[in-house]
Amino acid sequence: MKSLRLFLPLLLLAGVVTDAHAADRAAVQAILITASNEPGQTDPRLARYEPTLRRILRFESYRFVGQGSAALAVPGDGVINLGQGQRLEISAAEPARGLRLRVAWKQDGQTLIETGLSLRPGAPAVLGGPATGQGEEVYAIILTGG
Repeated sequence: MKSLRLFLPLLLLAGVVTDAHAADRAAVQAILITASNEPGQTDPRLARYEPTLRRILRFESYRFVGQGSAALAVPGDGVINLGQGQRLEISAAEPARGLRLRVAWKQDGQTLIETGLSLRPGAPAVLGGPATGQGEEVYAIILTGG
């Protein structure tokens, strides 16, 4: 009985540590898009991001290309593959307000952009990228965290 009294607080403490450890994880979602000044309709999958895209990128139409996500330890690293040779290498830092990330956007192994940003729940971040090789169309990435 005495050992049970000692064991029960340890078991409860282990539950608290497990819960605290689970809070040190973050999910990051990324959507690879193309942006163009050609008249056209924006992909319906991007409708909720369209006002943000127009404000930041100032293009006429946006097309969905691919998406991916990663579950990261905080602090920790992860990779999001987006298709078409595009990937994000992400490092998450201890959060202050929102999730602080270092992002390296790579295409076929070549680094296109390296930047730091903070993701806040419900507020997407947008990275403008290189030309796609299709006229004046460019790649961009929408990042969200949770």
